[in-house]
Amino acid sequence: MVELDGDHLTLEEMERICVYNEQVRVSQSSLIRVRVGRETVEKIVADGHTVYGINTGFGKLSDVRIAPEDVDTLQRHLIRSHACGIGDPFPEVISRAMLVLRLNTLLKGFSGVREVVVQRLQLLINEGIHPVIPSQGSLGASGDLAPLAHLALVIMGEGEVFIRGKPRAAADVYTDLSIPPLSLKAKEGLALINGTQAMTAVGVTAWLRARKLAVQCDWGAAVTLQALEGIRDAFHPSIHAARGYPEQEAVAERIRHLTDGSQLMTYQGEKRVQDAYSLRCIPQVHGATWQALHYVKEKLTIEMNAATDNPLLLEGGSVVVSGGNFHGQPIALAMDFLKIALSELASISERRIERLVNPQLNDLPAFLSPDPGLQSGFMIIQYAAASLVSENKTLAHPASVDSIPSSANQEDHVSMGTTAARHAALILENVEKVAAIELICGLQALEWRGIDRASPRIRKLWMKARTVVEPLTEDRILSTDIEKMTAWMKTDSFDWEEWRSIHEGGDAYVDKP
Repeated sequence: MVELDGDHLTLEEMERICVYNEQVRVSQSSLIRVRVGRETVEKIVADGHTVYGINTGFGKLSDVRIAPEDVDTLQRHLIRSHACGIGDPFPEVISRAMLVLRLNTLLKGFSGVREVVVQRLQLLINEGIHPVIPSQGSLGASGDLAPLAHLALVIMGEGEVFIRGKPRAAADVYTDLSIPPLSLKAKEGLALINGTQAMTAVGVTAWLRARKLAVQCDWGAAVTLQALEGIRDAFHPSIHAARGYPEQEAVAERIRHLTDGSQLMTYQGEKRVQDAYSLRCIPQVHGATWQALHYVKEKLTIEMNAATDNPLLLEGGSVVVSGGNFHGQPIALAMDFLKIALSELASISERRIERLVNPQLNDLPAFLSPDPGLQSGFMIIQYAAASLVSENKTLAHPASVDSIPSSANQEDHVSMGTTAARHAALILENVEKVAAIELICGLQALEWRGIDRASPRIRKLWMKARTVVEPLTEDRILSTDIEKMTAWMKTDSFDWEEWRSIHEGGDAYVDKP
């Protein structure tokens, strides 16, 4: 069980909660802060002071004063009016992540919600009741208003939820489980929807997958290197130390470990003097992606523990300030950076695929075909990879450079952070498929060379992979192979722990700069 306190949530803990479905508990110290924040809100209401979001309208309507008897009604109207998300729902893992992140930020005590709201979020997480949240409709400033409004609907007993993988009306689930709906009080509706939890949730889940994928791309590159009798000198530690990037050095070290013991790797001048860039520059390109992953991790970790709603009740409730912490620009830029970094993994992978299948670039059978001419082999699988790489170029266009005014120009600059995060997730899926294609082609080529001549670690990978996708002995429908390999690479059985065990110090080269 993971304890949340508003300040110390990590990406590793998010993985435990959201991917492996661990439950959460709330620290007692954070509950004290929640109570103090709530007392401030209730005092404001009782004293009749005008404070944005507590007894005023929202956005351009912030100058409209709300009568004391309508303060609670205001929150209900806010949630219903803002629940206008569109598009397919986010996957459950993202919905769950949004619940966790929203709970964690409320525990800072700056939002002024009642303890019962915190308890309801905890209940939804621990019972596996995940709001159905449309994935489109957020501008990423004033926070993720539309997606978070759908989350808040569920707290009120409205909207839809996923439970045991199936969508149901929240009201019916509440009835079945004897859970009473909550009537939101002053400030609570705004506290639930003003924030960056949608873009951050998408970013967190994408980063967790991207970290693993980046390691797997090194494995795939090590397979291709041996299949193409690559030159090992390019991975000499002194070359990479001379440049000084730790991530580049780490990738070179991984390649050396993964190819150690191979009889297929060559030395410069033995068969050729230099390899093409897609082989020779693996540490430089993959390493640069790792630099981006480290940057993104830093920003996500800060944002997961940030107070991002408005107004905030600060200094023990003595200061109530309206500001702009809901603006998603830090995450928008990080997600755009992630998009570019992931796209490059696929771009260089596709070039290695071309070198594996193009008979003008190697001495292997044309397109790795069992019978070139009569059978096309892997001719068109390279087309598929090229198509995904080209699609990524479009998706990698930075969303954060766009802005469009909203709320009658009161909100005149927005981040588009959720769009950036969604596109990062789409690019990630494409890169996963390209990486799977490289592994399919690389293993086939390696068998032509002689799998017994490959390095011990790659032989072990080959044995596992061949239980998923068989060698190509006759032309067949390859889309099925790509789907199988992609799905397998997402599981923990793809040598993730084996890779970690290579290095003393565990994952020192995975997620530490």
